[in-house]
Amino acid sequence: MNRLVGVTSPYLLQHAENPVDWWPWETDAFEEARRRDVPVLLSVGYSACHWCHVMAHESFEDEATAAYLNEHFVNIKVDREERPDVDAVYMEAVQAATGQGGWPMTVFLTADAEPFYFGTYFPPEPRHGMPSFRQVIEGVDTAWTDRREEVAEVAAKIVGELAERSLAYNAPEMPAEEELAQALLGLTRDYDATHGGFGGAPKFPAAMVLEFLLRHYARTGSEGALQMARDTGEVMARGGIYDQLGGGFARYSVDREWIVPHFEKMLYDNALLCRVYAHLWRATGSDLARRVALETADFLVSELRTQEGGFASALDADSDDGTGRHVEGAYYVWTPEQLREVLGEEDARFAAQRFLVTEKGTFEEGASVLQLSETEAESEALGLAEAGRVASVRARLLAARAQRPGPGRDDKVVAAWNGLAIAALAEVGAFFDRPDLVERATEAADLLVRVHMDDGARIARTSKDGKVGANAGVLEDYADVAEGFLALASVTGEGVWLDFAGFLLDIVIDQFVGEGGALYDTANDAEKLIRRPQDPTDNATPSGWTAAAGALLSYAAHTGSEAHRTAAERALGVVKALGPRAPRFIGWGLSVAEAALDGPREVAVVGPADDPLTKDLHRVALLARAPGAVVAVGEVGSEEFPLLADRPAGAYVCRHFVCDAPTTEPSVLRERLGAEAQAEAGTES
Repeated sequence: MNRLVGVTSPYLLQHAENPVDWWPWETDAFEEARRRDVPVLLSVGYSACHWCHVMAHESFEDEATAAYLNEHFVNIKVDREERPDVDAVYMEAVQAATGQGGWPMTVFLTADAEPFYFGTYFPPEPRHGMPSFRQVIEGVDTAWTDRREEVAEVAAKIVGELAERSLAYNAPEMPAEEELAQALLGLTRDYDATHGGFGGAPKFPAAMVLEFLLRHYARTGSEGALQMARDTGEVMARGGIYDQLGGGFARYSVDREWIVPHFEKMLYDNALLCRVYAHLWRATGSDLARRVALETADFLVSELRTQEGGFASALDADSDDGTGRHVEGAYYVWTPEQLREVLGEEDARFAAQRFLVTEKGTFEEGASVLQLSETEAESEALGLAEAGRVASVRARLLAARAQRPGPGRDDKVVAAWNGLAIAALAEVGAFFDRPDLVERATEAADLLVRVHMDDGARIARTSKDGKVGANAGVLEDYADVAEGFLALASVTGEGVWLDFAGFLLDIVIDQFVGEGGALYDTANDAEKLIRRPQDPTDNATPSGWTAAAGALLSYAAHTGSEAHRTAAERALGVVKALGPRAPRFIGWGLSVAEAALDGPREVAVVGPADDPLTKDLHRVALLARAPGAVVAVGEVGSEEFPLLADRPAGAYVCRHFVCDAPTTEPSVLRERLGAEAQAEAGTES
């Protein structure tokens, strides 16, 4: 009996027809293991995971393997995106035991959910020194049957070691200039000056680090920080990791040159990078950054927006290559012959030169991943005729690609990632006069309030097809949704979004803050696992810990709340400890620290909503580079934002609610929010 039919997770539904008797993660599954006196196989993955699909096809769809699993195990399948708490706890155990991790994650547990054997992908036959999956499950069954005491000892030892890894936290002071300068120096050492980005292969788009670099430049004038951000932004935008036809970024590059991506496209990467490129344009005026920000926003809307107004989680890496085979990247790559079929001989040569499509190919079987050949400066120098030809070629290739079998889409709406998308679309819409993008952000925010939030403002992790999922929100859900609501409040001038953010952040303080100001990933009243997950470092998204610090800080700037400011500052103590040592892994915390050192600036724009001067002042405020600045706009006498209370018409720049004299001159406001900060801070590099 497979119990996955009817769940909301697209990943679990992919396994609903397996011959394996899968259970979802629930108490009854462990009770069944106890009743039958068998171990638990825990298999964790996600819908866009290439190797998850491979292992499912090789092992979980195999009748003989499934029969063995059903007889000797209780089998639990978990979507890591729906249950990040379960994933985090057991991934920590896998990494501690093996020195590496990844998905699919394969863990064997006792009926008390204690792990005793670990792995990731296992092949159907022995390969490259790896045992086959059948050998693994037979070995685990033998150990369970013949060496039970040894299994129990191993499980108890692992649980004990995990308990000892809890973070000791005594709320150290938030970072100062020294720690942020050390973090910048550490990033300089890790920076790939030849190819951009940080570290080697595989190379991930470091959105949170890029945001820190841009904020550091805005506060200090550091040209070195700006150069790393600008150059990395350009090489990623020109590389294969960026979809040169349809916009949007793939998950990561398998090489250090950004040529060949892992082709899955995730909502969180694209939301974060959409916002970063908008901020890069704000700092530099780069036409390339502007184009990428807008194209990525349009990708979010055209490819990931759901019927209910939210945003789906991901597009798969794999798709049908036209022969019935599911192949990674098949939807995106091109051969010279395919270019000729679509464009004709002359335009095919032009496209091959522009997008670096070769006879040898840069991917598999002679295919090439499209890249952009010229630098930004060369692109800007294109004449009108040449630019028109480029647009025509792109449009025809995109139309032809749309006829190919497309990658699957995970339609699950994750609260946290939708919060990131709301913030990005609201800002990009405001920066580039695209009210439709602000409207899409508002619709997504409405969905989160209507479907994900209950009457007590507790938030559910996921929904699908407008139906809320059963799993409780974790810290990143509360933090990132609050971040999205705060950005939407600044852009729209609708104070209701500030109120909703406040409801969520009050729950953060009540349910997620522990001793000394430390933050946990799950609420006080959440399901108890073998360890309460807690991680201040970024992964593919900002850590819940530092995302909460950022939202708390912004809310305090909007409202003057000392309780929220204190909670943010106490949480930022972890950045003082980790920032100088591991800046690549706490980029969002460093970004929030930049905002805290700058104030952050609070901008109140007071005036009639339909007055062109009010609109001009509001736009100047939104385009300010001041790190983490918050903006409130409204009529004289408005009570929607505390920053506006009892203020005559004009624009005010404040810190901690202490304000400069108002101005009605956009140029004066621009100076107060831009050059003033760098003049005060100097030009530290």
